[in-house]
This record gives sequence, structure tokens and C-alpha cells, in this order.
Amino acid sequence: MNVKATELRKGQVLLKDGQLLLITDYSHSTPGNWRAIIQVKTKNLQTGGTGAFRPAAGDPFEVAYLDKKKAQYLYQEATGDFVFMDSETFDQFNLGKEMAGDKMCYVRESEEVEITWHETTPVSIALPTQVVLEVTEAEQAVKGNSATNIKKDAVLETGFKIRVPLHVHAGDKVKVNTDTGDFVSRA
Repeated sequence: MNVKATELRKGQVLLKDGQLLLITDYSHSTPGNWRAIIQVKTKNLQTGGTGAFRPAAGDPFEVAYLDKKKAQYLYQEATGDFVFMDSETFDQFNLGKEMAGDKMCYVRESEEVEITWHETTPVSIALPTQVVLEVTEAEQAVKGNSATNIKKDAVLETGFKIRVPLHVHAGDKVKVNTDTGDFVSRA
């Protein structure tokens, strides 16, 4: 679908020079009786790089059609790739560390995630804002350290390390914010 530069909006994904560009910021201003000034900031979904450009008001752009599908996480290969299974077709596919690596510390095997596709290429992976994970290791709390909001180190079942309040022990289930990696509450 083609749109003019004045019809672009934040959050859209453009197909420009064979690259998928997510619009992260868009501004359109018309100072006085001058012509419109459009400033577009983007993030390349394949490489992760950022950029900016100033198109003319009538320049055409192709908006990419993206499809979101549920997929089940199966396991991590020795090469570091993560193996997923499409929940509808049961086809298996791999995602590399560069796309899924940081987010996979919140996902247990056999859990479902949402993957965004452009044609036959996976573009991004989306997690729920909060997940419940079990604490496998936690430091011992020192008696008398409860006067302020003191936190201790803990290791979750996926191997991810977070800071938790002193009252959390190994075996407890905790809610973790997937955007920040912070402890939210006990579950």
C-alpha cells in the first residue's frame, strides 16, 4: 500500500530500498507561508540501526504488510539459535540471537510468544508485559536489614538474574516486568 509522506504515522513500518523501517518519530510543521517540513526518524528492523530523513510532502512510500502469529518456544540450539514452532501450522523455524537473545531470558520452554512476520521473514518478537517465573537461587537475608527498601540478588528458572526484596526466597514465584527486567511482585 502506497501513502504520501503527509499520511505517515508513528508506529508504521515502511519498505524502503528493500529494508523494513519502523517510524519511531514523525513531525510535520508548516512555518508561516513556507512549504511543509516533514521529519521522519526510523529504526531498521533487520539491522537495528537508526536513521532520519526529510521527505517532500508528496513523496510516495510503501507501507509494509506485517502479520502477527503465535509461536511456541521449543529449545535453544548449540549454535545459539532459538527454535520455535508455529502454533497454527506446526512448522518449526529458528530465530537468531540478534533478534531474540535479550528477550529469551523471560521465556520458558513450551511458552507461547507473538512473532511479527513480513512475508516469510520474522521481524520481531513480542512478550507479555509481565511474566511469572520461579526463583531458583536467592541470597540469604541479613536480620535487621529491613528498615529500608533493600534488595538482594536472585536467579530465576531461566537463568536470568534480578534484584528482589529480602522476603523472596528460593522456590517462590515472582512477577517480572519484561520491558525493564525489574521485580514487580510475588505471584
